[in-house]
Amino acid sequence: MNARAAAVNEERWGAYPLVLGGALAALVLALVLGLPYWGGIAMGAVMTLGALARLAGGGRLAVRRKATDVVTLGGLGVVLMVAGIILEFKDLMPMR
Repeated sequence: MNARAAAVNEERWGAYPLVLGGALAALVLALVLGLPYWGGIAMGAVMTLGALARLAGGGRLAVRRKATDVVTLGGLGVVLMVAGIILEFKDLMPMR
C-alpha cells in the first residue's frame, strides 16, 4: 500500500471515532455514574463537535453528502444539549 492510499484510508473515518468515543463517555456518565442528563449533554456536545469536524473536511464518506452529515449531527447534538440542560436545571427554568 502506498502512502497516498494509506492517507485516504485513514481519512475515511473522519469524525466518527470522536463521536464513538464520546458516546462511550456519555454512557459511562449516564449508566455508571448515574448522571443521565449530564450524559445527554456530553453526547450532544460530542455530536456537535463531530459535525464541526466533518464540516472542516474530516472524512471522505461516499454514501451521503457532507452537508447531510453536518446538519444531522449538528442538529441532533444541539437538541440533545438543550434537552439535557432543560431537564437538569428544570427548577431554574421559567416555564412553570
